[in-house]
Amino acid sequence: MEPLKHECGIALIRLRKPLEYYAEHYGTTLYGLNKLYLLMEKQHNRGQDGAGLAVVKTQAPPGDEYIYRERALGSNAITEIFKTVHETIAMAHDGTTPTVEQATQAERYTPFLGDCYMGHLRYSTTDLAGLTFVHPMIRRSNWRAKSLAVCGNFNLTNVSGIFDEITAIGQHPRTSSDTHIILDQVGHRLDREVERLYKIAHEEQGLEGMDITHFIEDNLDLTNVLHRTSPIWDGGFVMCGMTGSGDSFVLRDRNGIRPAFYYIDDEIIVVASERPVIQTVMNVTYDKVLELNPGEALTIDNKANPSITQILEPGELKACSFERIYFSRGSDRDIYRERKMLGQLLTPAILREIDGDLTHSVFSFIPNTAEVAYFGMLEGLNLELNKRKAEQIEQVLGTPDFDAQLKHILSQRIRSEKVAIKDIKLRTFISEGNTRNDLATHVYDVTYGSIERGVDNLVVIDDSIVRGTTIRQSILTILDRLGPRKIVFVSSAPQIRYPDYYGIDMRHVDEFIAFRAMIALLQERGQQRMLDEAYREAIALRERPLTEYVPNVIKTLYASFTEEEISAKIAELVKSDGIKAEVSIVYQTVETLHEAIPHHPGDWYFTGDYPTPGGSHLVNDAFIAYYEQQYNRK
Repeated sequence: MEPLKHECGIALIRLRKPLEYYAEHYGTTLYGLNKLYLLMEKQHNRGQDGAGLAVVKTQAPPGDEYIYRERALGSNAITEIFKTVHETIAMAHDGTTPTVEQATQAERYTPFLGDCYMGHLRYSTTDLAGLTFVHPMIRRSNWRAKSLAVCGNFNLTNVSGIFDEITAIGQHPRTSSDTHIILDQVGHRLDREVERLYKIAHEEQGLEGMDITHFIEDNLDLTNVLHRTSPIWDGGFVMCGMTGSGDSFVLRDRNGIRPAFYYIDDEIIVVASERPVIQTVMNVTYDKVLELNPGEALTIDNKANPSITQILEPGELKACSFERIYFSRGSDRDIYRERKMLGQLLTPAILREIDGDLTHSVFSFIPNTAEVAYFGMLEGLNLELNKRKAEQIEQVLGTPDFDAQLKHILSQRIRSEKVAIKDIKLRTFISEGNTRNDLATHVYDVTYGSIERGVDNLVVIDDSIVRGTTIRQSILTILDRLGPRKIVFVSSAPQIRYPDYYGIDMRHVDEFIAFRAMIALLQERGQQRMLDEAYREAIALRERPLTEYVPNVIKTLYASFTEEEISAKIAELVKSDGIKAEVSIVYQTVETLHEAIPHHPGDWYFTGDYPTPGGSHLVNDAFIAYYEQQYNRK
């Protein structure tokens, strides 16, 4: 499939012992920094537009910097930022790493060696680019408790509403990006919380000077800040923040759309976007890594004491199913099982498409993300073949040539081959149209001789079919060289019909092959007037408040056709001239998707049932944009 830009990756570490402890027990003063590097590198798939880190030193004396940040752009950003950090540390120690004996001094004075670490991997889901928009974002103050760094895996659908709220109280945001708006909003409430504590310390307890500072930092309650800011956030998010005084928070959205996992022991607190990342980096078992529940916040005070607090009232669970199908690491125990089940549940549909002919069918997959679903598909096919073998054996029992027939029956097997091999990556540097299309046909190589030309069906599974571009321009042409009678392209995900507004870069409806197929069917059947009606309805729905759910006008258009009709039209659209084999496409159904992935019911990509009001408004806006561009009407 075509690579998707998607939700970001987050990593947060809070050391619970002095730096000297880690130096003595693990032999390095860079213990926290090394763990952060591993957490980020093992989530590299989640963000290749840029990366950043921030470190808070709670032991820094007055007059010394206590928040450090480094950011970089591009797919090598992780390497770049950690190279810079290590060089900065070495410069402070005559070109070497601080020794165990220097740990206490390093904790106070060495840049980037602190107590609190935050890392972020960015995949842009907007048109905003550049280092300015790479997390973490920092808001500085000469009060440590008012200084704030934030990062997140999120897309908010009501940024304009938050913007209006903070400008209404007199703030003047410098940009309208969601991250900067959140930084301003949370920072404002953090200021008020610090001022509340200042008043208690000074007026009620009579404290002066640094005693006031210590009182504020010891009593700062980030849950107060989150209770006042987060209720108006509409979208999917895992929001992270840490103050200059060493308080930290991680908050998950009320519907659990975006994932967050954490691990706590007496040495360290770790948060990341994926469970197996923490398992590997911390070398702990599955059950030791917990999931942050919808609407919950993990807060950590300046003494490294963690608490779990319900900040937002949980809504209907809408944990992202596409996260499980495609984005998350397949090494997770549950995700591995789910992806295998997705492949296995496709078996009946595949058998219908090849008329049950297992003898003349070869099964394969598109490297590399569909491999686990492929194993599940093979398990399902083998179960079917074993059933057939049992029936055949029963039929030949007692016949004179039973031994010969039994040998023949038992020799039957599912013909599985690796027919497609990812050869070279061409996308990043091909820009000129004709040359790009020509070279794209060589992204994959094929295993010649694995197919009996003109006789065999070739069934290949992929994790999803989004735009159909790679299939049309590359994959089908390559597979057709093998000479199969029929090519059955199988998607372990259902038809992706609708944009996502909660983190994945899928915003324009006409980029989906399913949408284009639906439009083509409307035009073929002379039903274009339905587009006009949907447009007028979408325009009228713009008057409804953003906090209110509205009907999805595109769902009405899809309702005119069956899933099979859409799939057949998609097969037509992706079959370019010159393809000799018959082509068909098999999609997972929404029902079997939920059977395979029961605990992640977020399916708005496939059903159009958005989990928040903001999503229901934005999908109609996307249709309006498509209609006005396509038909030049405003």
